[in-house]
Amino acid sequence: MTTVNQVQRPDETVQIVDASNNPTGSATRSEMRANNLIHRCSFTMVFNKQGELYVQKRVAFKETYASHYDPAPGGVVGAGESYEENAEREIDEEMGITGVELQKQFDFFYSDDVCRLWGRLFSCRYDGDFKLDPDEVESGRFMSLQEVAGLLRSGPVCPDSWAAVQKYFQKHAPGLLSPECSPE
Repeated sequence: MTTVNQVQRPDETVQIVDASNNPTGSATRSEMRANNLIHRCSFTMVFNKQGELYVQKRVAFKETYASHYDPAPGGVVGAGESYEENAEREIDEEMGITGVELQKQFDFFYSDDVCRLWGRLFSCRYDGDFKLDPDEVESGRFMSLQEVAGLLRSGPVCPDSWAAVQKYFQKHAPGLLSPECSPE
């Protein structure tokens, strides 16, 4: 069972949605976590010119999935914020990435005992320097898709990002993951 650490930015207002991804209002981040409300998140797969995927390791005090690897970093969409605005803000805040063209991949639903969300996966290409936020990211590096597939099999990987990346691989790299592969 995954636990929730102390909520980071507990008073931040986030977008709440229903099971069909229709906005129903907003709540504070702490209310959303306490009641496991369905919310929106962005996820971004960052590729370099060699086709490698950037994977970061979350800090040990992250509110959810602490010390997990994250092959599609992102964040909770704020009230009144679009998925695209959130994705741009998150990759800038967490990794210092700006000025990239985000490519929308797909929307998906994810649910577990600590998190219920509608996610939108984006991808981009980035070959510059990273400025990792020490409040969010412990470390990170580019990995080949085969290395990422191995990491998805061995974990620990954020299960919401795992679901997004698995769906991406099914579409763009079929056969890279076996059907029995699952997070943690």
